[in-house]
Amino acid sequence: MTGFSKTKYHLQSLCCGTALEDQYWELYCPNTADRGLLRAMYDSKQLVVDKSLPGLYQFSSWLPICKMLNGSAAPVTYKSTGLAKELGLKNLYITFNGYWPDKGAFMSTGTFKECEAYTVCARINKNPDGVMVVASAGNTARAFAKVCSENKIPVLIVVPEDNLDNLWFNEAIDPCVKLIAAESGGDYFDAIHLSNLACQTPGFYPEGGSKNVARRDGMGVTVLSAVSTIGKIPDYYFQAIGSGTGAIAAWEANMRFLEDGRYGSNKMRLMLSQNAPFVPIKNAWDIDSRDLLPFDDDQARKQVELISAKVLSNRKPTYCTTGGLYDAMKDAGGDIFAVTNDEGAQAAELFLDLEGNDLEPAAAVAVASLIQAVKQGLVDPDSTIMLNVTGGGIVRFKQEHRITYLKPQLVFPLNPDPQMVQEKIKLLFQK
Repeated sequence: MTGFSKTKYHLQSLCCGTALEDQYWELYCPNTADRGLLRAMYDSKQLVVDKSLPGLYQFSSWLPICKMLNGSAAPVTYKSTGLAKELGLKNLYITFNGYWPDKGAFMSTGTFKECEAYTVCARINKNPDGVMVVASAGNTARAFAKVCSENKIPVLIVVPEDNLDNLWFNEAIDPCVKLIAAESGGDYFDAIHLSNLACQTPGFYPEGGSKNVARRDGMGVTVLSAVSTIGKIPDYYFQAIGSGTGAIAAWEANMRFLEDGRYGSNKMRLMLSQNAPFVPIKNAWDIDSRDLLPFDDDQARKQVELISAKVLSNRKPTYCTTGGLYDAMKDAGGDIFAVTNDEGAQAAELFLDLEGNDLEPAAAVAVASLIQAVKQGLVDPDSTIMLNVTGGGIVRFKQEHRITYLKPQLVFPLNPDPQMVQEKIKLLFQK
C-alpha cells in the first residue's frame, strides 16, 4: 500500500537489556532464565500520526509491523460531557473502542482486541506456512477470527465452550480459521492449557499473548489516540483488566511519550479494575505482593462462572514477570478496584443514558471503577482522566447487521490426552 514503509525498530529485553532484531517471532529474552518481557524500541522517538493511512495504521511509527492489512479501524477519543457532568469531572476523556458510527468508530467486533489482532498479524513472522494458535476468553478470539479471515491467515482459535456466544460475526468466516473449545465448566486457563498442547504440534506456533510486542503495542494505540487528541498525557488511566496486558501497554506508551517530550512529563496513574468475586490481581496488589496469592482451581472456576465480564477471567495474568503489571504499577502508581456485577450493570445503564451507547461488560466494569474512585475522593476533579472503553456498540451493531456464530470443530475435555489433541488438530488443517 502506498504511503507506508516498514517501521524501524529493534527489541530490548527488560530482564538484561539485550538488544536484538525482530526477525524470528521472538517472545522471550534468549539469554536468561527470567524470560522477562521484550519491548519494541522505535527509531522514531516522536509519534508521527499519518492520517493518510487507514485505521490504526495511522499510528504505524510506534507499531512493530512490516505491512498493513485490510479492514482496520482506530480508537476514537472525545471529551465527555454527560458522564463528566454527572461525576463532577472537568476533563474526562473517553477513548472508545467499538462500533459508534456517530463518533467515527467502526470496530465491527466491538472491542479493542482488534487493535492487537491487526498489529500482531502485520508483524514480521518466521512462520509464514504455519498455523498461529490464539487462546481467548472471547473478545480476542472474535478479533483474530475476523482479521485472519479477511486476510487469509491460518489460525487455530481456542476458547472455553461456555464462552462460544462471543464468537459472533456479520460475515462468513474463511476456512483458514479453525475453532476448538475446552468443554463446558472450563475457563480461560483451560483454553490456554489446550492451546499450549496445540503449540507443541509441528507446524503450529503461539501468538504469544502479552509476550508479543505487537499485541501490547497494538493495545497501546488507545493511549496514542488519547494523548494525540488531548494534547497531553492524562493524569489517570482507567481500564478493566484480565491479563493486565492492556495496562502494561498503556504504561509503555506513556514512557514513549515521556521520551517524545511534547506531551508533558507525568506518568498516568493506573486505575484498574476486576469483576468481583474474581479478583486475583487486586488480592495480590492490596498486600504489595509481587506474586499472585495461591488459590484453588475449582474455586477459581466457580468465581468465573459468577462474573458478567468473562473476558476478565485470566488465572495467570502478566503480573509478576519482569516488565509486567506489578512493575508498571510500582513505577506509575495506581489502584485496583473490585466491581460487582450489579455495579457494572448500573454503570452500563448510566453510560447509555448519558453518553449514548451500550457497553461490553468489561468496559462497564471500568466505568463503575471510575464512579467508585470519584465517590472515594481518589481523583482530582480538575485532573485529566482517560477512560479506556475497551468495547461497546455491540447491541447496536447486532441490531443493524445480520449475525452468525462460529461453531467449534472440536470440543476437548479439560484434561485432554496431549497426543490425541495434536493428532486431531493436525487433521483440521490438512488440505
